[in-house]
Amino acid sequence: MSLSHTAAEYMLSDALLPDPSSSRAKGLRLELPSDRLLKFVTVGLPLCLVSLAFAREFSAGSQISCFSPTNFTGKQSAYADTACWDSLIHHSFDTEGHAVTKSLWALKVFPYSLLVVAVLMYLPYLLWRYAAAPALHSDLLFIIDELDKSYNRSVRLVQHMRKVQQASSEPERFWEEYERARQERYFEFPLLEQYLTCKQHAHALVFIYILRNLLLLLFLAATCLYLVFLHLNIFFQDEFSCSIKTGLLQAEPHIPPLIPCKLVFFSVFQLISLSLGSVYILLIPVVIYNTLQLCQWDKGLLSIYEMLPAFDLLSRRMLTCPLNDLNVILLFLRANISELTSFGRLNAVSALREATANKEDIDTVIDFMTLLAGLETTKPKH
Repeated sequence: MSLSHTAAEYMLSDALLPDPSSSRAKGLRLELPSDRLLKFVTVGLPLCLVSLAFAREFSAGSQISCFSPTNFTGKQSAYADTACWDSLIHHSFDTEGHAVTKSLWALKVFPYSLLVVAVLMYLPYLLWRYAAAPALHSDLLFIIDELDKSYNRSVRLVQHMRKVQQASSEPERFWEEYERARQERYFEFPLLEQYLTCKQHAHALVFIYILRNLLLLLFLAATCLYLVFLHLNIFFQDEFSCSIKTGLLQAEPHIPPLIPCKLVFFSVFQLISLSLGSVYILLIPVVIYNTLQLCQWDKGLLSIYEMLPAFDLLSRRMLTCPLNDLNVILLFLRANISELTSFGRLNAVSALREATANKEDIDTVIDFMTLLAGLETTKPKH
């Protein structure tokens, strides 16, 4: 028996988790993977398209080509191109012969408007970073540490129970004391459970997260409407009639009233706007899905910790509306599962428990480790 008890003691000693390293605080992810992807696309795509637009402008030179009269010199033709590019006003006549003007200035500021779009798309992430991320970082660090400590407490409790059982001269009395302790909840470590319960009544994180997604939806929709407006009113007209008879040239008889001009960059701007609008439309359902996932509990992670004797938040208290800070914290715990060392071990114990023939004999990890430690081969059913 001494050999089996020694083996059990070494097994339980190896089950203890090492002390957390100082790099855990730096390695916590304060953005969900889907939110990080959204930030990369919504902010990076317009910046990339702006770079392409400016590269096209610098490589092609003049963005407009006007058909000046044949009697114009080279300098006069260059002046006509510059004047029409500065004004970007289309002159035409309606059915009654009245002069009608239409400004095409939105084409000129289109690359700069994409810069504004990129800044607007980054504002929701700035809101989350400075308004919610510090508090979320503290919550995650505390909860992850406490979950690992709860696991270690359970293992140490098993070690103590094994020593007490070895020293007990009456095994039946030991099991009676064990059952009474379970019924009176002596094995509980309520700090973490009470902390998570308090988070069910807090709504700061969930409010900021929903506000962030609503702002992102608003900016996505506004950008799409802006691009639709450009296509319906401006992006179908790559040729326009320009008037340079202004100022000192107004009285010159040899200057025609209108000069036909063509926009060289027109097709590039059309391609940029279509690409940006199509991607943003596809991202709108992703943002809606990220918001709607707060409407249901993520019970998969905490259900593993239900095996610990000090943890029954799911079975007793997680019955309220899921729109609270605890549900947000659960989402980010899932994203930081690599930092939660005890989860992998408890998940393995859970898989072994599922494969056990007498499942009703094993209620917690305490019971499972008690059986492994050799305290009793046939434990009484609860």
